[in-house]
Amino acid sequence: MLKERPIIMLGPERSGTTLIMAMLGCHPRIAVPEVVWYYSRFRPYLHTYGDLSKKDNFHTLASEMVHGLKTPYWGMKVNPRTIVDEIVASAREQSFAGLYAAMFERYARETGNKPRWGEKTPYNLFFVGSILQDFPNAQFVYITRDGRDASADYLESSFGPTNIYSAAKVWKMCMNAVKPWREKLRADQWFDISYEELVREPEKVLRATCDFLGEEYSPQMMHFHSSDIGKARGNTEDHKPLGSPVSDKYIGIYKDLLSLRDQRIFAAVAGKELEEAGYELDVKPEMPLPAKIEKYEEWDGRIRAATLDGPEGHIVYESYNDWLMDQREERKKKGLWTDADVPAGVYPLGTPEEELIMGQRAWRKWKTHFSIKRDYNGKLAL
Repeated sequence: MLKERPIIMLGPERSGTTLIMAMLGCHPRIAVPEVVWYYSRFRPYLHTYGDLSKKDNFHTLASEMVHGLKTPYWGMKVNPRTIVDEIVASAREQSFAGLYAAMFERYARETGNKPRWGEKTPYNLFFVGSILQDFPNAQFVYITRDGRDASADYLESSFGPTNIYSAAKVWKMCMNAVKPWREKLRADQWFDISYEELVREPEKVLRATCDFLGEEYSPQMMHFHSSDIGKARGNTEDHKPLGSPVSDKYIGIYKDLLSLRDQRIFAAVAGKELEEAGYELDVKPEMPLPAKIEKYEEWDGRIRAATLDGPEGHIVYESYNDWLMDQREERKKKGLWTDADVPAGVYPLGTPEEELIMGQRAWRKWKTHFSIKRDYNGKLAL
């Protein structure tokens, strides 16, 4: 168990997870690098690396984790030829958790020798159980935003769902995934933040968050927009607000960005979860007919794939993730694992949402259908 408790930031995408990541990362004792997606992309697939007590297998996992960051090496000054050996040597144990902690400790040292680290990947909310197995004393900060605003923001992004039915479905899935953990974990381990309260009264919420974490409040957190992450994100269309001081002007954007029909569809798909989160429904729910739902889902898959290499599209990161999937199959061909090694009951293996949860922005079916070319060298999107 780590002496300094890891901090895990969770929430549906477009709910302010990046904002809280940037804020906490400015705390003088807490290092928080860019988004990771380690649990989504590696944790359910550890069986494909074979026996990790064998040096070569462990090195393969380390290499894919170290070189596969969305923001290369989190901006750390590293020698690409030696960084994998460095991380392997510094891992406290020969496991996924050992490598994971070694990476974050390396980042914490590089950002002023901060004693504590945290991680934000929205879909880590599906891996709370695995995170607790690896880091039993981890603390979780969950941020909730009005699902209608989060969905409207998602639809405007260059990587999310492309219609309100699909957006509402993802938001609902995320909200339901954490319910058991919110009820089960102790008050010193799970902390809920309201996005609306955070942007209206940031100091008050950050003070409460620091109390939960056992840290002193630092005014430096309010200057997140001047940090490297804030400035880099602020230069992108999808994360422009990160480049400016916190603002409440994004509350209620759904009233402008969603049609009345879209609001009714959201209410039908995720209205129950919205009310459970404390928001008031203001329209009559209207579920689309089954044929329309089928069309929504197919169009979402088609459009996601076709726009991957569009402005601020995620084609580079998507290509790396596709490559990771290829490597699993290559290891299988070499006999490193078989179907009998696939662990039973490990989510999201074998489920319809597996690709979504592992961080893919489009499904392989449609990328193959449209012959989407991979790009490992194009402009990176955060």
